Amino acid sequence: MSDTTNLLSQDEIAALTAGIADGSVPVDTGFNLGAKVRKHDLTNEDSSLGVNVSSLDMINERFIRLFRLGVLESLRTSPRINPTRVQLKKFGDYLKDKQPPMSVNVIRMQPLRGTSLVLIDPNVVFSSLDHFFGGMGKGVSNLPPGRLFTMTESRIINILLTVFFRSLKEAWAPLCALEFETVSTEINPNFAQIADQNDLVIVNHFEADCGDAKGFIDLVYPYASLKPIRELLRSRVQAVDAHDESDRQWTHDLTAAIGDAGLTMQVELAEIQTTLGRFNAMKPGDVLYFKKPELARAIINEIPIFEVEVGSAGPMVAVKAQKAVELKLD
Repeated sequence: MSDTTNLLSQDEIAALTAGIADGSVPVDTGFNLGAKVRKHDLTNEDSSLGVNVSSLDMINERFIRLFRLGVLESLRTSPRINPTRVQLKKFGDYLKDKQPPMSVNVIRMQPLRGTSLVLIDPNVVFSSLDHFFGGMGKGVSNLPPGRLFTMTESRIINILLTVFFRSLKEAWAPLCALEFETVSTEINPNFAQIADQNDLVIVNHFEADCGDAKGFIDLVYPYASLKPIRELLRSRVQAVDAHDESDRQWTHDLTAAIGDAGLTMQVELAEIQTTLGRFNAMKPGDVLYFKKPELARAIINEIPIFEVEVGSAGPMVAVKAQKAVELKLD
């Protein structure tokens, strides 16, 4: 070879390429040619190791029911909480749009690995505080980044966390017995380093509608913390089936309990449209003329339920349900 800096000259490379193209140079030589391989990137965390994210959705649904009841009992408010699908993302991406001040709580959930994160929107804190003291649940906006929570606000946060932990523990109970411990509290999410920026985390996002204010509560697990219990998460169906009998009994008892609830039903024969002037001019003895409809309408709690036929049953005036009213939801 004329050039000592290269293994092959350009002419030799051209001849080798031409030989491969016309088949004169064999290319199927080597060792273990029949081995099957799978591409794997060692720089990325493997998210296909079996953590069943859909099982966390089921746990979250159970948690929401328990959390709402707990908040109603402790803070005299019952916010509407809407879960979103559990998301898997890098911790750095999750923190990008999180601006202080927020109630940032680093917690330990034994026996899960490492630490997790509970992040509470200030709107949830201030709305709960307003409800607790008899207000309408007003939120807050435009807080300065360094604004700390007062003692009273911190007390409300502690109440929320207590209810949160109790509800989450009961929601996880069919799969795993959890014990909670608060490690630290912050107002800046960037100071809560439960994982590296490129590590995967599992984000459970709960949107809270607290009347006049809307906010959110996030529960963030490091992905690695759930790997040891991934078999339990896979078998969530068996765990739920074990409670089917108790669920059926609870449904039966609830149905029996509400069966005796009293309701007031009104029968509306017709509606008459008039003007305020004609109404004020009415006096005893005036006759109102209207076209009698074929069917009257039975109304319960201001909601039309049945189209009914008016008649009699012995000495009593009675109505007979003919068809249900189709409600149109806007």
